[in-house]
Amino acid sequence: MGFGTTRRLQMNTGIAVGAVAVMIFGLGSCALGDEKDDAEVLVEQFTQLLDDRDVVSAAALTSYPNAASASIQQMFDGLKADSVDYKVSQYIPLDQSSGFFTLDAKWDLGKDRRWDYSVQGSVRKLAVGWRISWDPTVVLPEFGHSRTVQLVRTDAAAPRVLDPTGSPLMDEQTINAIKLDPTKMPDPVATTTAVAKAIEPVAPLITSQSLMQDLVVARGQSITAVSLRDADFEILGHALVKIPGVVTEKQPKLIATDRRIVSPLLDALRNVWQSSRDATAGWAVEVQEPDGSPAVRLTGFQGPPPPDVAATLDPKLQLAAADAVVSVGTPATIVAIQPSTGAITAVAQNTYASDIGPIALKGLYPAGTALDIFNNAAGVLKGVAPKDVSPEDSMNAAAQLGLGVDFKVPGLEEVTGQLPNQGAGMEKPDAWNGDNVMVSPFGMAMVAASIARGNVPAPMIAFGQPATTDANLTSIRSDVVDRLRVLMREGVTKPNAQSVQAFSDVTGIATQSGQDSWFIANRGDLAFAVFIKDADGADQAAKMAARLLRAMAKPQA
Repeated sequence: MGFGTTRRLQMNTGIAVGAVAVMIFGLGSCALGDEKDDAEVLVEQFTQLLDDRDVVSAAALTSYPNAASASIQQMFDGLKADSVDYKVSQYIPLDQSSGFFTLDAKWDLGKDRRWDYSVQGSVRKLAVGWRISWDPTVVLPEFGHSRTVQLVRTDAAAPRVLDPTGSPLMDEQTINAIKLDPTKMPDPVATTTAVAKAIEPVAPLITSQSLMQDLVVARGQSITAVSLRDADFEILGHALVKIPGVVTEKQPKLIATDRRIVSPLLDALRNVWQSSRDATAGWAVEVQEPDGSPAVRLTGFQGPPPPDVAATLDPKLQLAAADAVVSVGTPATIVAIQPSTGAITAVAQNTYASDIGPIALKGLYPAGTALDIFNNAAGVLKGVAPKDVSPEDSMNAAAQLGLGVDFKVPGLEEVTGQLPNQGAGMEKPDAWNGDNVMVSPFGMAMVAASIARGNVPAPMIAFGQPATTDANLTSIRSDVVDRLRVLMREGVTKPNAQSVQAFSDVTGIATQSGQDSWFIANRGDLAFAVFIKDADGADQAAKMAARLLRAMAKPQA
């Protein structure tokens, strides 16, 4: 082989080796290009730490860990998410010491509230290595250094609470809560005396003694002395704010448009109103400035305005009942129900009763001679004389009249009574004192309504929202209803019901339990129960019923 041939072979071999080397280098370059550089790995670590809510570790990957830690922690605290998922959707190296990235975030804020967005940021190679250039907008849009983010509730226009005629019964107003702070009053007696005197025109029953007692019970905590409407506060506020220890807080509250209407039903209607608002409440994520300027809304959803609440409370009947219960000096209540619908039209109790609690709805008292009603019903059912029925038969008859039934009335907490040895859907007592039968004023009003209707109505405080129960309620046998209606017609002819005899269309029964006086009655499509604790005579409940009927006949002011 000559020199020329050898040289050509060497040159060809060199070309081949060079081509292979170029190919290998090219393949190696492609492989190296698939590898993530340190900056991109850093960004992915950052997103994983955010998903894990490891605030300190995530902040440590930024150029300003202290500031980043504060902002990221506030973000998680403000949004209270069920879960969060950050992902790197784009990373672009810019040069040897910087890069650019985009993050996609998915937040699950609970209750079907979800928020997706994208944010952008940059990385730089510092003396300590690669770091994310900190800016709050790296994790959340519009998230400035001094801003905070919150998940907030939003509401459409508030529903109205209307009475059965469609007129406004309650509306939301600003209430001025007059609070007493014991840490700011050098002389509690002087403060409570001055406050009681200042509010006497609108709250004559609040005294220095009652306020002092409230302070003792509160054990160093603030108490609310009285809540004033704006109109009253404009007149009384200038004197109140000068009294040492008085603190005023403005609060929105749903109140009766007519200040004369006071009833345990108002709190129950507030529950219905709030439930209606809750059902259509919306939500929003807002970024807020520290100076209190309007928040920036980033996302959210607002449902439609809720429907108005059609309350069953009858203002005229409520005022008449309130007039009647104040006629005695012991706890007294009146509960009225419309038998045809189950609408609870009035619940009134005097201050002596209110000092105990909502006894018209939840107070339990021995049935006493009211057992005669259930014995008569059981006698018809069993075909025997009332005196020959067994306690179990009597209790079964009482249950058929609605007594002891565990109703679930939207917005309302109530108890009809407690009967021994009853089954599903009945109130369960903690303990029994022998075989005593306990009844509530509400329960006895339900008994009267059941006699008038012929079966137990589903009670309600808002039309369209009747109660439910697990009890097996069936129609009352017609012969039982007839017997009980005769009993009520005969009841008004007795001496302890003489007061109502002037009202020819009223039927009722007066009963007693010790010193407690009861009267249950029907008048057209109205059933009611009167209860007076420690009454001064067996006829006192009937007298109160007569006062109720007279007040109903007066023109409404």
